[in-house]
Parts: sequence; C-alpha cells; structure tokens
Amino acid sequence: GGQAVGTVLSALSAGVITRKDSFKVVTKEAASGLVMGVILGLLVGPICHYVMGISMHVSTVVSVTLPLLSTIAAFLGSSLPFFCVTMGLDPAVIAAPAMTTFVDVTGLLCYFLIANKIFQLFGMEL
Repeated sequence: GGQAVGTVLSALSAGVITRKDSFKVVTKEAASGLVMGVILGLLVGPICHYVMGISMHVSTVVSVTLPLLSTIAAFLGSSLPFFCVTMGLDPAVIAAPAMTTFVDVTGLLCYFLIANKIFQLFGMEL
C-alpha cells in the first residue's frame, strides 16, 4: 500500500498520469497486490507451520489473509491519491496516513473474520 501511494503520488505530480488514468492504475496495482499476496501466502503459511511450528489453523489463516490484505492495501494505496485530487485535497499530505489507517483497520477486521471461519472449519469455536 505504501509503495502504491508513493508511486501514484510521484506519477501524479510529474504529470505522467491524470485522474482519467485512475481505473487503469488502480486495477493494475490491485492485481499486483493480489499476485504478491498469493505468492506470500503460499510461502509464509507452510513456513509458519512446518518450520516455525505454528498450528495448522493459524498458518491457514495467515495464508488466506495475505492475498486479501495485499490486494486491499494496493487498491487503497493507489486509489486514495486519486480520491484526494478529486476532492481538491493535497494527496501528498492525506493519502499515506489515510491509507495506513484504512489498511490497519480493514486488515484486523479481515484477519479476525477469516480466522473465525477457518477455526470453525477446523472444529474450533471462538
């Protein structure tokens, strides 16, 4: 998310992209976040379980949550600067702190909601 904010802010300020490019830019960034999240999920989950000894249900939660959170972070990080420009706000001042806050809040919510469902699949009630 932070990388997406920086990239979009830099491109906006240089005039390389405009608000008209927002759909294309946000779509590409979100797809990139999804791919990175899937790769991380496929690597981190098994490492947590087999190398670090983390339980299977917690490792599964981490594996499933990473693609979603990476996609959300990339989406928010790339869309917030465009939103700020549309609202007449300075994206350099607002976008990064807003993105961090939104990603943290949505990340925790997603993690706990996914954990609840996966724990139920493993026969555990929270």
